[in-house]
Amino acid sequence: MPKANVPILKELKPKKKSSKKILGILILLFLSLLCVLFFRSSLSKITKISFVGNSYTTNAELLQASQLKVGTAFFGVSANSIQSKLLELPSIQNVEVDKSFPGAIEIVVQEYSLSAYELTSTGQLNGLLANGTKIDLGKGSIPIDKPILTGWKGDDPNLAKLCSALAQIPDELISDISEITPSPTLSYPDRIKMYTKSRFVVISAVSLLPSKAEYMNMILEAQDPGTLKMLDADSYVPFNPAGSEDEEENDTTNQ
Repeated sequence: MPKANVPILKELKPKKKSSKKILGILILLFLSLLCVLFFRSSLSKITKISFVGNSYTTNAELLQASQLKVGTAFFGVSANSIQSKLLELPSIQNVEVDKSFPGAIEIVVQEYSLSAYELTSTGQLNGLLANGTKIDLGKGSIPIDKPILTGWKGDDPNLAKLCSALAQIPDELISDISEITPSPTLSYPDRIKMYTKSRFVVISAVSLLPSKAEYMNMILEAQDPGTLKMLDADSYVPFNPAGSEDEEENDTTNQ
């Protein structure tokens, strides 16, 4: 008997599961809706801005410089951008920014240290920071034990260098210095003259002051008031040399 021709069945392709596709679309739509709701809610906004460590710069000045505002997008600003903006302020030495979700930003500020005071021609007392920045002490401010700088011009480059040098010296080594004036010479353009509470006159140079401070303090504690020169070579001359009073008494007796 002849064999019957059996038709070859085509291989059935599995149908795509449309339900999974629909489910994926629904999940994406749901997530998108959640994102929209989140960024419109208070959870995505800045709710608190705090500053720590600032003494010479007000919170209002820091807030203006940082360009931060309560209610703006929390994720719209980065810690690096806040830091770079605040470092543009001349009184700021370092900044650390801590962003805590939800909505809190804490900014820790490190200012340059106060190194001296400046007495203006009007009798006003301004503060001078370690980088030479002038600050308004405000009414009622009680000056701490720092030297007063007089006779300095605002554009004198040695003024900022002096402030930096004073900031490098421990307070106990300069606590006796009451006043510092410029006294330049051809040999020492940064030469200075210092007056102490113990009635010494100390002549030195801005560039030499940090290395001479400890020895200077030893002389001030051990010797009678006089003129102390501390340049490349050091010298000390008392105002009333020993024996001068005795000689005067002898002269008077002989007469």
